Amino acid sequence: MSDSPLRYNTPAAWTEAVLADFDSFLLDHATAEKKASGMAVSMLSHYPDRTALVSAMADLAIEELTHYREVLKWIHQRGLVTGPDQKDPYVVAFRKSIRQGREVYLMDRLLTASIIEARGAERFALVAAALEEGPLKKFYQSIARSEERHFELFLDLAKQYLEADAIEQRWDELLDIEAALVGSLPIRAALH
Repeated sequence: MSDSPLRYNTPAAWTEAVLADFDSFLLDHATAEKKASGMAVSMLSHYPDRTALVSAMADLAIEELTHYREVLKWIHQRGLVTGPDQKDPYVVAFRKSIRQGREVYLMDRLLTASIIEARGAERFALVAAALEEGPLKKFYQSIARSEERHFELFLDLAKQYLEADAIEQRWDELLDIEAALVGSLPIRAALH
């Protein structure tokens, strides 16, 4: 991802861990897509008066659920079965940065979502680059491009509803928080 805002580059050891246990990665990927769809529905429910946000989140919810269905096909082709959702330690920890209060909460939800999508774009691109030529590689290249669009979508929505100076300052803070968080988490065959 050429214009990634991220301040911590995922190490090669992460890609190696994913390739060494790709089944676990696929199962985690499916869960992440399902949760992303649910998050989009939560956002449009929470802010019904923000019409641009509602429209964008409705589209996003459908797109993320479509990705979930596509990952399910890969899972079922491999003879795997999805299990109960596990909490994502990265998302749980990062969401602790979200402040209370209507406007700052909206800002932090949009900006953390943007950063989470940027991290997904980076990592799916790493997976795509590591895979052999074929349909699975193409799938992950496509997913990485989608995540990059989503990162920009959340940032654009923040700019539409909130003060530019406040966004810039908080964006800077959250990027530092996310970099420290990702650097501190154990490497595993999971998206985060």
